[in-house]
Amino acid sequence: MTKLPLENRVALVTGGTGGIGTAICKRLAKEGAMVIAADRHAPNVELPDGIFFHDLDVTQEDSVTKLMDSVEYNQSQIVLQVNAARIEIEKTIEDGSLDDWNRIFAVNVTGTFLVSKYALPLMRKTGAGSIINFGSYDGFIADPQLAAYCATKGAVHALTRAMACDHGPENIRVNAICPGYIDTPMLQSFFGDSGDIESLQQAVRDVHPMRRYGTPDDIAGLVNWLAGDEARYASGQLWVLDGGLTAQVQQMRL
Repeated sequence: MTKLPLENRVALVTGGTGGIGTAICKRLAKEGAMVIAADRHAPNVELPDGIFFHDLDVTQEDSVTKLMDSVEYNQSQIVLQVNAARIEIEKTIEDGSLDDWNRIFAVNVTGTFLVSKYALPLMRKTGAGSIINFGSYDGFIADPQLAAYCATKGAVHALTRAMACDHGPENIRVNAICPGYIDTPMLQSFFGDSGDIESLQQAVRDVHPMRRYGTPDDIAGLVNWLAGDEARYASGQLWVLDGGLTAQVQQMRL
């Protein structure tokens, strides 16, 4: 019987029950990994074989250490970590409150820091590891009324490079995936009550050179490659997956 590419590897996916997180968990399990889908929200459907849910609040250190203690107690060693938990707040810095600012940084940046901090010792025991953070094309450019979100993604980009430098000598690779418009509930909330939503959605698709949004499966495919041995020399990189959107000279204005 042919061995699957990620067989005998343990993968931790934060935000594991969200739109992108669910697709990532399913793809990694399909490739043979034992997947821990960690999230504050329990899945509303039965999980496929090879995926196990664990309640996790990435902003709370004791919640993160409890998860890692559970993994270690079960004699499992994490070799793949995907920091997919994230939130978005649509406000300018003038309209947003300090609580808004602190909340989005707590999830998007501090959460990435905490989970990575406590997963690294488990990776070190295996002699290798791959950490995949989630940045955004909004960490390179900016969309209107997403000031705090853009700031968090710029921070994740810088953190990714620093982690890659620090832990490369331990054979632990660190990369970030930077999605553009991905067809998830988060994207649909962006359209909100915008009047003619269908026309707005088509306008967003048309501005992409590929004339479509990305899908969670598109993201999962890149995660799968970065998780595997074929990407063994890939580290410290920010992988933009946006259908060519940021390659254009001029962006749309909605």
